[in-house]
Amino acid sequence: MGSVYIVIMVLLVLLSAYFSATETAFSSLSKTRLKTMIENGDKRAKLTYSLSDEYDKLISTILIGNNIANIALASLGTVYFLYYYPLYGATISTVVTTVAVLIFGEVTPKSIAKDCPEKFAMFSSPFIKFLIWVFAPVNFLFTLWKKLIAKMFRIEGNAKMSQEELLVLVDEVQQEGTIDDDEGDLLRNAIEFTEQKAEDILTHRVDIEAVPVDAEKAEIAKVFAQTQFSRLLVYDETIDNIMGVIHLKDFYGEQGITDKSLAEIMTAPVFAQKSEPINDLLKLLQKNKSHIAVILDEYGGTFGIVTMEDILEELVGEIWDEHDEVIEKFNLVGENTYLVDCAVDFEEFCEFFGIEDEAENLSLNGWVMDKLDKIPEVEDSFDFEHLNVTVKEVDYHRTEKIQVIVNEIPEEEDEEDKNKKDKEDEE
Repeated sequence: MGSVYIVIMVLLVLLSAYFSATETAFSSLSKTRLKTMIENGDKRAKLTYSLSDEYDKLISTILIGNNIANIALASLGTVYFLYYYPLYGATISTVVTTVAVLIFGEVTPKSIAKDCPEKFAMFSSPFIKFLIWVFAPVNFLFTLWKKLIAKMFRIEGNAKMSQEELLVLVDEVQQEGTIDDDEGDLLRNAIEFTEQKAEDILTHRVDIEAVPVDAEKAEIAKVFAQTQFSRLLVYDETIDNIMGVIHLKDFYGEQGITDKSLAEIMTAPVFAQKSEPINDLLKLLQKNKSHIAVILDEYGGTFGIVTMEDILEELVGEIWDEHDEVIEKFNLVGENTYLVDCAVDFEEFCEFFGIEDEAENLSLNGWVMDKLDKIPEVEDSFDFEHLNVTVKEVDYHRTEKIQVIVNEIPEEEDEEDKNKKDKEDEE
């Protein structure tokens, strides 16, 4: 009779291990991997995926089964040990069943299932599917109870993953070696894409190449030749009044410069606010079949332009063509000395030199002007943290290039010496 009890208790421990491992497997599995298996025709993966979509019923069934197994094990263990050890049977039963459940029913199976969640979930799916059907009435009551609790405490489920969580997930996948650095950067750019606004990526009005509406065609041809641009903006009187866009292919025909007037070859400009998210701006350009958007400021004037290429570069990085002049952003010209092009993004500048500044500047030029507290001139200089900054090139009151000398960062005082010094100061 005693051997029968032992066999039943061993089976109950195995059943407990099964439920524990199944719980871990379904909570750890990757639905993406299951979808891949389903596309390859795996029917067991399809069943597992459908069960994971009914997680409330699944987890209720697992918990019911696990509790039944553990309670039955504890009860049989108490009966068995009291029969052989009447005085200490209850204590022995508690110790033995606790150790057995902890080691063989919880820790070990969960550790194994964590290493291969999809495989174990697919293994356990048929039996769990059967148990869900068996425990359907109980699961129905639990579902009503959950709804009642959620209504009482006004609990609102939110299964959406935040942007920060997505970025952490990309970092983890990259560290595991599933994706390489380039793929990781592309995913991060795509996730952060919706956070960018037109004002973050635009070409400022002072850098815009445009021609007046009454310009001679020879003058326009010269601008096309000098800039190597395929499109030029056309304005009336001032840059704040953009009339249209002329395309290189419309300006030149088979016989050379077209005989048509600018009004005939111009296309209507696309306008957008500087606060426009770039994903909405991309849709706007696609809808209007345009490659350039004129960005307006709060007064309706021209703030800058954003091209289709500017938007795409936020996803894939710099796009160079055969006519682009490759500009070295941070050119090392001497020991700890750099010549920096002021077209570089201010955040990129801070990251490169390891500095922090809370000033909100659209450009590096704006930062230099703010620190000098005047219109910059050649050889103006200032110190900021461990940097010495000197203006090297100025064009129309705008800083074009700066020289940055990186000084040694002073070592922080030893914490013990610092505390000692503070104590002495207090005395």
